[in-house]
Amino acid sequence: MLLNLHVKNLALIEEADVEFGPGLNILTGETGAGKSILLGSMQLILGGKPQRDMIRQNSSSALVELLFEVDDESTEDELRRLGIQTEDGQVLLTRKITEGRSVCRINGETGTVSLMKAAAACLLDIHGQHEHQSLLHQSKQLEIIDAFGGAEISELKKQCSAAYKEFSEAGKILASFDMDEEQRKREMAFLEFEVNDIDAAALRPGEDEELEKKYRKLTNSRKISEAIYSVHEKTAGENMAADLAGSASAELSRLVSYDEDLSGLHDMLADIEALLEDFNREISAYMDSLWFDEEAFHETEERLNLINDMKSRYGRTIEDIASHREAQEKALLRLQNYEENKIKASEALAKAEKKLRSCCEALSEKRRKHAAVLTEKIIHSLTELNFLDVRFEICFNEKECSANGFDSVEYMIATNPGESVLPLSRIVSGGELSRIMLAIKAILAEGDRIGTLIFDEIDTGISGRTAQMVAHKMSEISARRQVICITHLPQIASMADRHFEIEKHGDEQTGTLTEIHMLDTEQSVKELARLLGGEEITPAVLQNAREMKELAENVKHKIL
Repeated sequence: MLLNLHVKNLALIEEADVEFGPGLNILTGETGAGKSILLGSMQLILGGKPQRDMIRQNSSSALVELLFEVDDESTEDELRRLGIQTEDGQVLLTRKITEGRSVCRINGETGTVSLMKAAAACLLDIHGQHEHQSLLHQSKQLEIIDAFGGAEISELKKQCSAAYKEFSEAGKILASFDMDEEQRKREMAFLEFEVNDIDAAALRPGEDEELEKKYRKLTNSRKISEAIYSVHEKTAGENMAADLAGSASAELSRLVSYDEDLSGLHDMLADIEALLEDFNREISAYMDSLWFDEEAFHETEERLNLINDMKSRYGRTIEDIASHREAQEKALLRLQNYEENKIKASEALAKAEKKLRSCCEALSEKRRKHAAVLTEKIIHSLTELNFLDVRFEICFNEKECSANGFDSVEYMIATNPGESVLPLSRIVSGGELSRIMLAIKAILAEGDRIGTLIFDEIDTGISGRTAQMVAHKMSEISARRQVICITHLPQIASMADRHFEIEKHGDEQTGTLTEIHMLDTEQSVKELARLLGGEEITPAVLQNAREMKELAENVKHKIL
C-alpha cells in the first residue's frame, strides 16, 4: 500500500506531501489544477522519462518520493529477488531530477532506473488513458490472457521460449551446410588454418600475465640496476651510512663507562648498525642476481607480440582464443563429414521443430482454457458496468511458431441486441473502452498481489447511471486493494474513503502553485457540490451532494 507521496519543485508543485490510506483514495480538482502532474510524478518512479520542463521554474532540481508499506509475503519475495530488503515492512522509492540527469534511490541506496521500475512494478499499477487505448492492440489482448493464466501459463511460456531457442540454433547449424563443393573446400581451408594457427602458438593459460611481468622487469632493469647501486653505495660505501653508524656506536660505547644513562642510546645505535649490515647483505645478494639478458629480452618481446596478435584475431584473452579454436574445430568436423552431418542437422531441426510445435500447442490449449473463463468473467463484469446486452468473445488464430507460441488473439464485442460481434477497434467508444479495461483490471486484481492500483481517465465519456455503476465497481476493487483515482465525476468521488482536492492558485508576484489537501466530510460534500453544480453552488445542489455521499456510504457498507 502507498502510504505517502512527497513531491518537490515539480512543474506547478512547489512542495506537496500526501498521506494516502487504505480503500478508495479520490483526487478531484478544477481542469488544469495539476492532477496530471501528480500522476506524472508517479510515472517517474515507474521509469518514465523526465522532461526538461518538469523542474519548477527557478529551481535546480525536482524530487519525487513514494513510501510503501509491504505486508504481502509474495511481494517481499519479489523484492528480495531484485536485491531489495524492506525496512520495518516499508520501501522508499526516490527519484531526483536535475538538468540532464536523474538519480534513483531505493531505501536511501542509489540504484538504476530499471531497478526502480522493477521494484515499483511489484508495488503499484497505473491505469491511464494510454493503457486502455493499448487494449485495441492484439499483443496487449494476449498479454491479458497470459496474466490471467498466471503461473500455469508463465511456466509453459518459459518452455516455449527454450524450445524456440533450440529450434533457432538447429536452423543456424543446418543453414551452415547450404554451400556448394567449392565453398565447402574454402571454408574447410579457412577453419583448418585458424585451428593450426592457434595450435602452433601453443598458448598456456596465464602465460601472457607471466610474460608481461617479466617484460616489465627486463625493460626496466637498467633503471633498477642504477638505482640499486646508488642505494648500496650510500649504505655500504666508505664513510657512508654503515661506516658512520659503526664509528658512532664505538664512540658511544666508550662514553657509557662515564655515564650509564647513555647505554640506551648505544643499544639503539647498535640495533641500527645491525640492521644496516643485514640490509647491505640483502641488497648485495639482489645485485648479484641482476642481469640483462639480451636474448631473453627479445624472446619475451617476440612471444608477447605473438600473443597480442592472436588476441587481436581470435579473442581478448587466452581463454577466449581456446574457445574460438574449439568452435572452429567443431565446424571443421561438421564439414569434413558433410553429407552425414547435414542429414543429422536436418533431423535435429525436424526434432526441434516438433518439440517447439508441441510446446506451442500445449501453451495454446491452456490459453484457450483460461480465455474461456476470462470471457465469462468479463461478460459478468461488463454487465455490472451497464453493458446491458453485451456479447464478448476471444477469437484465436494461429501464426508461425515463436518464442511466445503461435497464438494471435482478437477481442470481439457486440454492445447492442442484434449486432454481430466485431473487433473492439471497430465498435467501442472511448467511454466503453475505459469500462472494458476497468472490468479487466478488476478481474486481474483478484489474482495478482499488487497492493496499489491507480486510475486516471477511467471516467472518460461516461455519465449518469453508467458513472454510478463504475463508481460501485471502483469501490468493490478498493475493498481488496488500495485504489487511487483521479476523477471529475461526483458519482465516483462520492465513494471516497479519503478525498483529496487539488487546487491551483497564485499571482504574478508569487507565481502559480498547485497544492493538495485532504478534505473532511463536510469539505468533501462541498467538493461534490462543485462537481455537480459548477461555479454556483445552491442549497439544492449542496443537499443533492450530501444525499449522494450518504447513498455512497450505504453502498460501501453493503460491499464490505
